[in-house]
Amino acid sequence: MPLTLQIVNLLAALLLLIVFAMLAQRRILSLINLFALQGAVLALSTFVVAYYTGQHHLYYSAGLTLLLKVMLLPWLLHRLIRQLDVKWDVETLLNIPVSMLVGIALVIFSFNLAAPISQMAHGLTRGLIGIALASVLLSLLMMLTRRKAVSQVVAFLSLENSLFFAAASATQGMPLVVEFGIALDVLVATFIFGIFFFQIRETFDSLDISHMEKLKDD
Repeated sequence: MPLTLQIVNLLAALLLLIVFAMLAQRRILSLINLFALQGAVLALSTFVVAYYTGQHHLYYSAGLTLLLKVMLLPWLLHRLIRQLDVKWDVETLLNIPVSMLVGIALVIFSFNLAAPISQMAHGLTRGLIGIALASVLLSLLMMLTRRKAVSQVVAFLSLENSLFFAAASATQGMPLVVEFGIALDVLVATFIFGIFFFQIRETFDSLDISHMEKLKDD
């Protein structure tokens, strides 16, 4: 196996481990730092894929990922939690051991589901489809089991990272104009979420989304 393929497989495995670490994380600051690390691994993986496949637009994608996912968005999230004076731990609907067991089950399901496709694939795609699908499902699980709005947004951004990894590694990327459009959408969504956080805090004096169920009773 060429060295570049080994590096991509190693980075893919590291990306999956980071999603697992985010699923088990209880500190909001550590969760944001893990998201930044995930973005760095994703940028490096995209760069290696660009070198291996000769898809030059992926170099721009790697640079965009580094700027947006490693620098800008983590900075915005850190500034947001400072302004909100967030000091609590991440609260989950499921405890950590149960979440990890469900996560392991999702990984097994993902690899079994992707096995027929991986057998027909060649080159770089082979072996990465299962990891990409597992990362997507784990991010979705994280988003569904978090009670606080900030941690749910980080889970949503992790889900977008997993989808981007699937596009960049398993299918050698999307058209550059589409990637710029998605990056802009993510950035705008982050600003909207920030406004949404302040509105929740002002209305309920808490960022626990379970308080929004009071609106149903009213």
